[in-house]
Amino acid sequence: MRNLYILFILFLCVGCDKFLDVNDNPNRPGSSTLPLRAKFSAALLSTGIQESTQINQIGGFWGGYWGTPNEAIGQFADLKQYNGLAIRHQRDGIKVWESAYANLNYFQLIIDEAVETNELFFSGSSKVMQGWLFLRLVDFYNNIPFSDALKGTIKIDPAYEGGQHVYEQAIQLITAGIDEIKRAPNSTTIDPGNHDVLFQGDKTKWIQLANTIKLRGLVRQSQVNNQTFIQTQLGIILDEGTGFLTDNAIMNPGFAASNGNPFYISYYRDQANASTNNRENIRPTRYLLQQFDQLNDPRVATLFVQVSGAYQGVLLGNPTTAPEYSRSATSPFKGPAENGGNPAGIFKSLQQGLVFMSSAEASFLQAEAIERGWMNGNAAQKYEEGITRSFQYLGVAAGDLSTYLTQPSVNYQQATNKIEQIITQKWLALYGNSNIEAWNDYRRLGYPVLPNSLEAPTANSRPLRLMYPETERMTNNTNATQAGDDDILNNAVWWDR
Repeated sequence: MRNLYILFILFLCVGCDKFLDVNDNPNRPGSSTLPLRAKFSAALLSTGIQESTQINQIGGFWGGYWGTPNEAIGQFADLKQYNGLAIRHQRDGIKVWESAYANLNYFQLIIDEAVETNELFFSGSSKVMQGWLFLRLVDFYNNIPFSDALKGTIKIDPAYEGGQHVYEQAIQLITAGIDEIKRAPNSTTIDPGNHDVLFQGDKTKWIQLANTIKLRGLVRQSQVNNQTFIQTQLGIILDEGTGFLTDNAIMNPGFAASNGNPFYISYYRDQANASTNNRENIRPTRYLLQQFDQLNDPRVATLFVQVSGAYQGVLLGNPTTAPEYSRSATSPFKGPAENGGNPAGIFKSLQQGLVFMSSAEASFLQAEAIERGWMNGNAAQKYEEGITRSFQYLGVAAGDLSTYLTQPSVNYQQATNKIEQIITQKWLALYGNSNIEAWNDYRRLGYPVLPNSLEAPTANSRPLRLMYPETERMTNNTNATQAGDDDILNNAVWWDR
């Protein structure tokens, strides 16, 4: 498996002029350069790294989890100030759009080749991944290219389509992927098991992931009038019958001490065990620590280091240089070096896999859908299952879990607002591994009630979306302009109504 990671690095460094360059030959570029299985593992990992680093970081700040100490007052300024122009900047911005469409193109190339060779597992799972990426792009930008996208030089100025339409088409694309995975033979001539860095060729787990992605996309629409589509698609999921994730979807191509997990290396410690810039410049918010404290939540001990016998946080934004917000006075991330050499909550080892989607999220999504009356089932059971799976991943003792669940403030039946109860526990459970879902849920529902950044343009302004990148404005401005105003503070995506 370690060789797959090395191959991925070569894929990124060398393949840009061959497989990755969709402008050379949009039909089958680079098909003789890398075998299909290598392209698939590399495309998966590229998507997973984007999720766990770039996208996770945006959610960390906008989802109420992270702020900065005094010494990092100038760090992450674009996120703390909601500066859409800086975020979309061609050189120094956060390239969500560019990275996502690059990954979409990688998977399209895989699909094109897999169709020619009748490798249904690779084409089907690539469609599932494309569905994930299109949904992500809508969540950030609303209207985006869909039908005209991924055509290389055949269509260099793709038309934009409405966010709702793309959402519906992406969910149907995932359904098509499920069908191909189910029709794929259990063993293929090119052995996906050794090159599927997510599920090692396990078709059942791929279908469970696909159903869970679709459920997330349907739950996202809870505040808009799209019930006919929601119920139809839920019926398709339930009739298909494989169900949702029961294990975490974790990517690992063979991370090692010399080629470690990018999330670990970026936010905790490098291969030399030196604390990284992100670990020095990011701290938990006081709001996050207050929620852990009010709920007597033992998970906090797996995530952060105490300072002077307590967990100390910061505010989002830097209005003051008071000593209590300094690096030395606030709690850094906790990992093996601060845990007696043992794995900690989200930082376990250089060899750990990337959490692409957690089974805890799958449980909370089901709990919300059941509570809304969309599905049959026991919402309380799924709610507790989500908490349990979070505790298990973080390594909290079973006895602590039992005590936690019996508290009135955690007990589902005693909650006066059960949707808020679900979302609050989901927010706590997804910390660190899927931060972006906190921002998505906050935009959708306003839960939890997150403090605003003290560097926001106005007291009430919140980020609602990202602006189309400069690269798109320079090459496809007519279509981008026709897609509508993309103001970061005033124009919400279609499901945020």
